[in-house]
Amino acid sequence: MDPVSLQLGTNHLWSWLVSLLSKDPEWLNAKVKFFLPKMDLSSRNKAEDATQGIMLQLSRLHTQDQATWQAFIHCVCMELDVPLDLEVPLLSTWGHGDGWPSQLGAGEESQPESQLHHGLKRPHQSCGSSPRPKQCKKQQVELARSYLQLLRTSTQQRYGNRMPGPGQPLALQQAYIPPILQWSRATAPFNTQEGAILGNSTAEDYSDASLRDLFNTKADKGPKVTVLLGKAGMGKTTLAHRLCQKWADGQLDRFQALFLFEFRQLNLITRFLTLPQLLFDLYLSPESGTDSVFNYLEQNANGILLIFDGLDQALHPEDPEAPSPALALFSGLCKGTLLPGCWVLTTSRPGKLPDCLPTEAVMVHMWGFDRPRVEEYAGRFFSDQLWQEAALAELRDNRHLQSMCAVPAVCQVTCLCLYHLLPSSSPSQAAALLSTVTQNYVQMVSILGPRAPLFPESLLGLSEVALRGLETGKVIFSVGDIPPPMMAFGAAVGLLTSFCICTGPGHQDTGYAFTHLSLQEFFAALHLMASPEVDKNTLANYVTLSSRWVLRTKARLGLLDHLPTFLAGLASHACCPFLCQVAQRDEVWVGARQAKVMQALRKLATRRLTGPKVVALCHCVSETQEPELASLMAQSLPCHLSFHNFPLTYADLAALNNILGHRNSPIQLGFEGCPLEPHCSEALVGCKQVEDLSFKSRKCGDAFAEALSRSLPTMGRLKKLGLAGSKITSQGISRLVEALLLCPQLEEVSFQDNQLKDLVLLKIVEVLLGLPRLQKLDLSRNSVSMSTLLSLTKVAVTSPTVRMLQVREADLIFLLSPPIETAAELQGASDLQGNASQRKEAQRRNLSLRLQQCQLGAHDVQELIAQLQGGPHLDEVDLSGNQLYDEGCRLMAEATAQLHIARSLDLSDNGLTVDGAHQVLSAASTCRTLAELHISLLHKTVVLTFAPEQEEQEVIQERAALGDSLMHQSTCELSPRSTRIRLTHCGWQAKHLAQLCEALGGSCCLSHLDLSENGLSLDAVFALTQCFSTLQWLLHLDVSFESQHIVLRGDRRGRDRLAGGPLPELLAGALFLASDLRCVPRSFCLQQCLLEPQSLTHLCDALEKCPGPLEVKLSCEALSDQSLETLLTRLPWLPQLSLLQLSETTLSPRSPLLLANLFSLCPRIQKVDLRSLNHTTLHFRSSEEQKGEYCGRFTDCGLTREHVEQLCWLLSECEDLSQLDLSANLLRDDGLRCLLECLPQLPISGSLDLSHNSISVEGALCLVKALPSCPRVREASVSLGSEQSFWVHFSRQEEAGKTLRLSQCGFRPEHLPRLAASLNQAPELTALTLTQCCLGLEQLTVLLSLVRWPLGLLNLRVEEPWVGKAGVLALLQVCTQTSGNITELSISESQHQLCLQLEFPRQENPEAVALRLAHCDLGTQHNLLVCQLMETCARLRRLSLSLVSLCDTSSLLLQSLLPSLSELKTFRLTCSCVSSQGLSHLTSGLNHCPHLEELDLSNNQLGEEGTTVLMGVLEGKCWLKRLDLSHLPLGSSTLAMLTQRLSHRTLLQSLRVSRSGICDVGCHVSEALRAAGSLEKLSLSHNQIGDTGAQHLAAVLLALPELRKIDLSGNGIGPAGGARLAESLTLCRNLEELMLGCNALGDATALQLAWGLPRHLKVLHLPSSRLGPKGALSLIQALDGCQYVEEISLAENSLARGFPQFCQGLPLLRRIDLVSCEMDDHTAKPLAASLLLCPALEEILLSWNLLGDEAAAKLAGILPQMGRLKRMDLEKNRITACGARLLAEGLAQGSGIQVIRLWSNPISPNMVQRLQSQEPRLDFAFFDKQPKAPWGT
Repeated sequence: MDPVSLQLGTNHLWSWLVSLLSKDPEWLNAKVKFFLPKMDLSSRNKAEDATQGIMLQLSRLHTQDQATWQAFIHCVCMELDVPLDLEVPLLSTWGHGDGWPSQLGAGEESQPESQLHHGLKRPHQSCGSSPRPKQCKKQQVELARSYLQLLRTSTQQRYGNRMPGPGQPLALQQAYIPPILQWSRATAPFNTQEGAILGNSTAEDYSDASLRDLFNTKADKGPKVTVLLGKAGMGKTTLAHRLCQKWADGQLDRFQALFLFEFRQLNLITRFLTLPQLLFDLYLSPESGTDSVFNYLEQNANGILLIFDGLDQALHPEDPEAPSPALALFSGLCKGTLLPGCWVLTTSRPGKLPDCLPTEAVMVHMWGFDRPRVEEYAGRFFSDQLWQEAALAELRDNRHLQSMCAVPAVCQVTCLCLYHLLPSSSPSQAAALLSTVTQNYVQMVSILGPRAPLFPESLLGLSEVALRGLETGKVIFSVGDIPPPMMAFGAAVGLLTSFCICTGPGHQDTGYAFTHLSLQEFFAALHLMASPEVDKNTLANYVTLSSRWVLRTKARLGLLDHLPTFLAGLASHACCPFLCQVAQRDEVWVGARQAKVMQALRKLATRRLTGPKVVALCHCVSETQEPELASLMAQSLPCHLSFHNFPLTYADLAALNNILGHRNSPIQLGFEGCPLEPHCSEALVGCKQVEDLSFKSRKCGDAFAEALSRSLPTMGRLKKLGLAGSKITSQGISRLVEALLLCPQLEEVSFQDNQLKDLVLLKIVEVLLGLPRLQKLDLSRNSVSMSTLLSLTKVAVTSPTVRMLQVREADLIFLLSPPIETAAELQGASDLQGNASQRKEAQRRNLSLRLQQCQLGAHDVQELIAQLQGGPHLDEVDLSGNQLYDEGCRLMAEATAQLHIARSLDLSDNGLTVDGAHQVLSAASTCRTLAELHISLLHKTVVLTFAPEQEEQEVIQERAALGDSLMHQSTCELSPRSTRIRLTHCGWQAKHLAQLCEALGGSCCLSHLDLSENGLSLDAVFALTQCFSTLQWLLHLDVSFESQHIVLRGDRRGRDRLAGGPLPELLAGALFLASDLRCVPRSFCLQQCLLEPQSLTHLCDALEKCPGPLEVKLSCEALSDQSLETLLTRLPWLPQLSLLQLSETTLSPRSPLLLANLFSLCPRIQKVDLRSLNHTTLHFRSSEEQKGEYCGRFTDCGLTREHVEQLCWLLSECEDLSQLDLSANLLRDDGLRCLLECLPQLPISGSLDLSHNSISVEGALCLVKALPSCPRVREASVSLGSEQSFWVHFSRQEEAGKTLRLSQCGFRPEHLPRLAASLNQAPELTALTLTQCCLGLEQLTVLLSLVRWPLGLLNLRVEEPWVGKAGVLALLQVCTQTSGNITELSISESQHQLCLQLEFPRQENPEAVALRLAHCDLGTQHNLLVCQLMETCARLRRLSLSLVSLCDTSSLLLQSLLPSLSELKTFRLTCSCVSSQGLSHLTSGLNHCPHLEELDLSNNQLGEEGTTVLMGVLEGKCWLKRLDLSHLPLGSSTLAMLTQRLSHRTLLQSLRVSRSGICDVGCHVSEALRAAGSLEKLSLSHNQIGDTGAQHLAAVLLALPELRKIDLSGNGIGPAGGARLAESLTLCRNLEELMLGCNALGDATALQLAWGLPRHLKVLHLPSSRLGPKGALSLIQALDGCQYVEEISLAENSLARGFPQFCQGLPLLRRIDLVSCEMDDHTAKPLAASLLLCPALEEILLSWNLLGDEAAAKLAGILPQMGRLKRMDLEKNRITACGARLLAEGLAQGSGIQVIRLWSNPISPNMVQRLQSQEPRLDFAFFDKQPKAPWGT
């Protein structure tokens, strides 16, 4: 009996077990291999019989350890058909821990085996022992051969034809299908031109060839390291084992030895490890001679291959100086410090690789399967022909299933599932169950798992082990990590694999792992979803995304990367039954956990993610199969989605395409630097959302191009395609181009940096230019020869769609314009329904040719010219940076006469010399369209710019014409085409100038010649003035001598503006060129030059021969008196001189006298202007002009008292000095006194300005004293404030009346007698204004008493701050001191004004004398004041009190005074405050003034009761002509009283009752007005009379034949009342002013008014009258031709349909208000034409409309002709900077215009500042800076 059986006491149970296993020995072999991977199965064959062998295997399993034996027993009961009576005792005895013995008998089987490799028994030998004595070389070789044979034999045994066990590599049982391999970097295989192994995988030798290519690199020297990069499941480990099998079979004959290591096992080694220990102790040790064998391996290292699987799993310690032992050995092998010359192959997932890898290491990407490989794999998987065809049909019909099978690991799972599902499924039903990767795994587990209650428990247990391992970074488990039942379950269904692991020499153990890492991730996700121990919040924390950049800071790749994908897959509805089964819970519980995952995914779907995370999320969302979630993610993606520097597979792009299928808007996809699976682009088939697709990667080859060519025709929205930096050959490009022909919607194609050759490029261009909508073709950074380049230019010339060819060094770009038919399809036919000029422009093709830095020579230019001749019109030709030299440049310049170049020809940087420049200049002069030639030899610049030909000019003019009002200027008015020539930095000398001028003399088109920076001397510059005679076009010669800026130019306003400027400037030039070029004066400007007398003499000699008129502008730092005298002396001999300017030239203090002498020295002098002794301007008359006025201006010249006499003596020689300006000098009082003494001798007829001369009050008194001696002075104004002003105005004859204004003079009491005495000596003075002159109440009283004239009237106005505080009574008391009669008295407290009109001598009225005597008899103070006022005011005709507070004492005084004023005609009390008592006093006094003709009581603060009291004033006023009661409240009773008082006022001419609250005029008012037959003005504005009141008024109007003005604005009158009024108003033939604004009159009223407008109408105000276009237009048409109209206001009505153009115009119209009338650019033409027929216009209001640049251009065109216009308001319109610039141009021509308002137009602040600096009268501010002047001023 077996000792074991005896020890256990289970003889019968052991016999049963042996008997059961004897029936299936192969099953036992597989299990032993799984649990004891190091056991040698050959020992069983050596046993005496089969039973002994089974017993030996069972003994070894039993003696291994308790957990192993328990797992084995569970496998027996789970997988074999065990009778129940045997299963129960087996599990009860050995399935638990209580049946395990303490210790078995010692024997060989109980000892741990010493070998890691394959169970071959060899005596244990440590390589760490001391070396043995040297053996002979022959013996060493024999030992090595023996070891190599042993190594090959052991490998053959492992991969021999045996029944596959759980530990075998994946898919080794089927024929191996090689994955796609793609090389990168320079070390690609010799025989693989495209870097990828594709082709026909059915050939058996092909897979071997592809594997051999891994070691067929170009790197013969240095480390031979190959890195296989592939994502999880791509078959890296399978390939490693395949290499081992091929080597064992002798197919890799270049290697004598091959070693395979896995980093997941090597990571367990922590002790120091040598290379011999790695090779012999951990792999396979020699039978003997370890050192000899290792020495042999070192000597033959180039035949040694070491494979390291799973480099990404290598531990990267924090301290790089102390790496792990295994990684240290790997590093030494890669660097060549260990086993130099050996071959190293390692596999890794993409990610950060260790630094030990050499830079020349070969990088090979594994991309899994393409479609042929998937089908081949499926064909090999199914041996039965029927099922094989069924499986292939499922794959071919389901594209999504094909995309999943691109991953070999998933492909194997899919085939396994199909193998079990097809027999029981209908067509397509099996594939429907495999719609996601997760469901593939679910089906696999469901198929392989047993149908028993243990199934859910085992899955949960195994999933817990998986999750715990991933969280701790553990992929290898020991026997104690997995419970025996779970171990048995995993072994039974093939989910676990076992292998021997070694932690050091002599230390071995058995390790277990999931068959694939993705399987472990699946089980981990299953645990999270199905385990009740995991709450939902914890579950959501695992739904994260991780980036997979190629260069990442993370030390090693995470083990949880695919976990979120499986979680998302398990969250789908299809996995709910499976989860319910595993979790043993209902659907509600499972659905809540699935909802938690979906919620986390929704949050991620709305975030901005990096490229790797986007791809990861696409996989997750695709796994959920939720369209709503996919749509949410698709809509959240940015419009431009970029992917950079991380690998992308077919499955990745398929997932992305799946998501994009739910997107509505187009998207741009960019892939840059991403390693791409060769056929991955095929995953984009049918992707309709991509609009822009670009790839930039050196890893793209022909296979990629072929796959892409199958996708492109299906992408219907694709407009842009970019493929840059690839390795596509001509074959791949050909296929791609053929595919592009099926993409007619393409607009842009880029093939940059693809190493394309000449023929390929030509084919691409020839084919792709036929795409109907192509706009850009980019072929930059490819190889182009000169012949090909010229061929491409020929294609560009002949192709009708090419508009630009740009070649510069590596750039090669075609820009195209689609044909008109295509454009119509793109933009709609309506867009082409323009005028004929637009169609003509669209059909014309202009080609731009840019061939820069292409090494073109003169002979190439000849061929190029031949191509261009007869070709299309050329927009520009750029040949800069080539090698044309003089000959080539000359040829191109000569050819310009035949070539149609519209813009420019650039020949810069072509080696041009001075002689060549002459040739180019001579050749280019024959070209009729040349606009500018710029040659700078120093800067290597040669550019010819051309003007458009006549046809193109017509197009430009038609496009630029913004109206016809200015196009009446015929084309003959426009300057002809002008040419500019710039010859700078060319080394021209004086000797060249004469030749140059002679050569250019006959040119009438030249307008600009720039000779700057040529080092010319001053004499040469003077010689250039001769060009004025020889060059007819020359008008201006500008010289900055020091900076050598020398320019000869024609008329800047004419030719230059039209020659070649932007469209706005060209238009401006066309609009405002109005004078003949012959009238433009010639000018010579010399700056930055030292002007000595001799130089000035030479200059004047040179200028004598110049034609005129001539302007000379000189500028230097200083000019001496001698030089100035020399210059002034020569001026009479320059009759053609019209202006001499010395700018920024400092003169001496004596220079004003020298210049003043010029008036007598040179009769032609017109104006001398000297400012600050630094800027001098002399204006001259022409010889033909009659003698006229002179003007002298000597400002800020330091003139003092010493200069005055001599200056006045010199100026007295002038016959007529119209203006003399001596402001800002140092005259002071003594200088002023001297000047006033000389003033009668000065022939001044205009004005004298003495401002800012430090003049004091003494000077002002001197002026007043000097007035009688200056009979021609008509006005003098002195202000001694901070802004000192001193003006004296003269007339040519003696003036009868003079005006004197003194402001801020600060008179003291001692000055008053002198002032009064001077005034008494000036009886011709008629008006005196004293403003803030420190005249108090007492001083004013004194002054009034001292002023005594014998005869005459004096208007005295006093403005002092105390006037507003003194009160009426005090001011009246001041008036009593006047020595003359007061005829007019006006007091305004708010304006601080007291105005008196004094009549001398004093006369008394007899009636007033009697009243005065009566009051004087009373003797009171009040009566005394009344008496004095009666005496001084006896002749008072006008009394005005405005803005005063009238106290009771003052009113009582007026009550007493008014009866004595028998001549009083006008009484005004306005805007004042009066008490009821004071009102009674005032009413009583006014009742005694029966002769009043004008009574103004408006705007006072009175109630209705006070108004009633005032109505009594009207009693007895039979002579009343003008009455104003505005702003007084008039109730019904008060109104009745008013009508009663007015019923007999037949002389009434004016009645104003505005804003008085009148609601109904009524019959009483009508009757009162009917009696006023002389009424001329009626104002009832802003009451509420309504339609009823309007009808009553309409009935009265017939009785008012003299009515000239009626104002009914704002009275609530509607169409009914308006119609009745209009009917009556047409009968008022004398009506001049009609104001009906702010009433809802409507078009009917307007039409009736237009039918019968009064013939003498001057003012028409109808703002806000609700007039539509019909009514407003009819009124404007009716006004046309009215000779008296001065003002029109139609604001806030509608003129949306246009503005009717006047035929006759309005000759007297001064103001037109069209604010907010909805006018746009369509109204611009008739509006401008109509305004042009209104020559008297002073103000135009067009704000708050819709006017744009077109309207601005029209208005700018009429500005020069509006001579009286002062203001134009264009606020709040749509005028841009272009329109504002045109307005500025027009404003420059209209000198009388004060301001143009442009606030709130779309003009940028920077442009606003620029425009205001050029033209200050453009006002962009919110507040109006310009005060509005009253009419008539």
